[in-house]
Amino acid sequence: MEAHEVMRPIPAEEAGHAVGYLADVVRVAQRLDVAQLERMAAALARVREQGGRLFFLGVGGSSANASHATNDFRKLCGFECYCATDNVAELTARTNDDGWASTFVEYLRGSRLSRNDAVFVLSVGGGDEARNISPNLVAALRYAQEQGARIFGIVGRNGGYTAEVAAECVIVPVVNERAVTPHTESFQAVVWHLLVTHPLLQRAPMKWEGQRT
Repeated sequence: MEAHEVMRPIPAEEAGHAVGYLADVVRVAQRLDVAQLERMAAALARVREQGGRLFFLGVGGSSANASHATNDFRKLCGFECYCATDNVAELTARTNDDGWASTFVEYLRGSRLSRNDAVFVLSVGGGDEARNISPNLVAALRYAQEQGARIFGIVGRNGGYTAEVAAECVIVPVVNERAVTPHTESFQAVVWHLLVTHPLLQRAPMKWEGQRT
């Protein structure tokens, strides 16, 4: 756009979706349980203090979020932290040889998950074995329970199996039935960024904060 050009106002009928979507984002943010977020930050700090490791689990878009969150918790918060789907060779080998449902539990077993460690699930549904939704999450969480590891989650809908067994679980409120997945996956990012910048957790500075353009 040239310096002298004026941006054309967007007609109301064209802006309808954007306005509605952003209004829903505000509604979700306003309904998050702030006390729950503070408890989660404190519980994660205890895991780190005890020398525990943090294992992120997620599928689909939540898998990509899990990889990003792993980076942030390692770099900004000093956790020993891993994402089960970052090793594509292992993930596909286990899926091919043993089946999808066992991928995460065998990853955790091979990592020698212990009672000092924590498993952090990012998921829209949270896992539901009866409906065959993310059965690998359910199997992994059962194993985590057996080992005495703490369980955390950021999930949507009713939270599924993750919400049933997690020590701390943020359930992203449903404000629009047509946008459950994008809202949940978007707020996974909002919540983990809140956590890695929390005074109880953040240890390293970020690059662009305080920089002048």
